[in-house]
Amino acid sequence: MMRSLLLFLSTAKLARRVFMAMPFSGRLVRRFVAGESLDEAIAVTQALNAKGLLVTLDHLGENVFTEADANKATQAYLDLLDRIAVSKVNANASLKLTQLGLDVSEEVCLQNMRRILSKAKEHGNFVRIDMESTAYTERTLRLYRTLRDEYDFRNVGVVIQAYLRRSESDVRQLAAEGTNIRLCKGAYMEPPELAFPEKFEVDANYVRLMQIYLDQPALNSGAYIGAATHDDKMIAATQQTATERAIPKERFEFQMLYGIRPQRQQQIVNEGYKMRVYVPYGTEWYPYFMRRLAERPANVGFLLKNLLRD
Repeated sequence: MMRSLLLFLSTAKLARRVFMAMPFSGRLVRRFVAGESLDEAIAVTQALNAKGLLVTLDHLGENVFTEADANKATQAYLDLLDRIAVSKVNANASLKLTQLGLDVSEEVCLQNMRRILSKAKEHGNFVRIDMESTAYTERTLRLYRTLRDEYDFRNVGVVIQAYLRRSESDVRQLAAEGTNIRLCKGAYMEPPELAFPEKFEVDANYVRLMQIYLDQPALNSGAYIGAATHDDKMIAATQQTATERAIPKERFEFQMLYGIRPQRQQQIVNEGYKMRVYVPYGTEWYPYFMRRLAERPANVGFLLKNLLRD
């Protein structure tokens, strides 16, 4: 019930206005968000790199409805990729297609993505296309394939959500195509006919999808997986699969969100695995913040304790 409420609030305009107007709100979200500026995001990235952690930077935003706003978001990513190159941090970028104009038109979105991927290729960097709600799944995969065919497939990747019933079919195709995927559980409100409603079902599907990717045919095609999870059972299953199949640690990586289980992140690095931290920044942090609370409602306790302190 708490998860459903938080996911509802993530899209509720009134709740967003009220929460973002609170004087303490910006300080509270610092647990999950690097800051509102690119300078703050780069500083956090440098600190994480110093601990042996890789980083993916995400300039927060989604669902823009004008070409001007899509162009503004595109420029933010061009600036981000330039800044990564200049500062020489070990980081790539993640973005949402709705932030780049998918709700305006596919052509606007494609034009903006081409600008971003050209910049990424210029710097020898990588861009991950995030996955949004099921209203966008098919279009996201179609546009990903269009862009992958236009650019080096090592230049662009996509996200797959384990809670979706369709994902096994998608993963089998993407593995055969040599796609670089980020495998996560999923964080949107979806009906049971489209998404597994029970955690044990999502967990079982996560392991199934991970094992498809950590298989020799997928590896031979060039496929690469970022196992994005904070769940020790999913981490252990990934490690066990890789060990049993004699897959080198450099052929995959683990991924976690900034502010969640930092000690566990460091432990995984110390064990010789690659660990990438997903670091969001920007002023449009509200939907992201609420979805993080929904993924782990216990984080609400953290929020309430800080409210009481004020």
